[in-house]
Order: sequence, then structure tokens, then C-alpha cells
Amino acid sequence: MPPLHRLPTRKAPWLLLAASALLLELCALYFQYVMGLEPCVLCVYERTAVAGILAGALIGASAPHTVLARLAGFTLWIGGAAWGLGLALEHMAIQAGGASCDFLANYPDWFSLDRWLPWMFEPRGFCDEIQWTLFGYSMPQTLVPIYALYLGIAAIILLSRLRWHWRSRHA
Repeated sequence: MPPLHRLPTRKAPWLLLAASALLLELCALYFQYVMGLEPCVLCVYERTAVAGILAGALIGASAPHTVLARLAGFTLWIGGAAWGLGLALEHMAIQAGGASCDFLANYPDWFSLDRWLPWMFEPRGFCDEIQWTLFGYSMPQTLVPIYALYLGIAAIILLSRLRWHWRSRHA
């Protein structure tokens, strides 16, 4: 296995990241269409965050030898994971407090995922409703460590890359 600082310059790690995000999206569709769990507005935003990670991974994989592709990939990866973590924490707070959220998605007109891909991004459920648990943890509670793991892995790889870059310039 190559050192951590070289991982972003190879295609396979980016494709592994893409596969993990795709698996999460497929799980969401399984929950919706097989198990009959209707997604709320925060659920579809959390799907959007995962789609951002997936897009970043595919961009990174498309040209891992170029700085621009890696920068775009990391930006979408970290942005999607950070936004998703914030959404999952907000979702947990709503479920714990009995409050609710918007019923309609509020995507910008130029990025209307709920109209373009309603089968994936149209909310039909309520944020305060806990429809599923795994070992006593609700859906957003299971997403918090997943998004945190995405962020942690990105941080470790970026710090390794920065350390290597700094050492190579100051050696």
C-alpha cells in the first residue's frame, strides 16, 4: 500500500470513496422503495450531501494526477461530509425535541433536485418521525458517525499530504 500522502494521486482510493457513497445512496433508496420509509426534507438534504461526496470522488478519480481534480474532489468530499454531519445533528435534535421541519425541499432554482429527480430527492415524510432504528439508533444517529468518519479520513489524508509537502520543501 502506498503512503497516505500518495493516496489522492491514485484512482483506486477515489473509486473506493465513490463506492462507499454510492452504497449509502442505494441504501437510502432501499429504505424508501423496499421498506416503504418516506424521506423527510432533512433526509433528502442528507442524500444530497452524500451525492456531493460521490461527485467529489468521481472528479478526483477522473484525473487524480492533477491538482485541480484533487482540489475539487476534496472540496466536495469535505463540504458534503461537513454539511451532512450538520444536517444529521439537526435531524437528531428535531427527533429528540418533537419539533418538525419544512415539508418541501428548498433547493435553489438552478439546482432543483426535487423537481429533476423526484424519485430520489422529493421529501414525503416528517423529520420528527422515527421510522427505523438499528440497535436503538435512529437513521440520523447512524449517519453522524458515518459523516464524521468521512471527515476524519479526509483530514488524515490532507494532513499527511501537507506534512509530506512541507517536508519535501524544507528538506
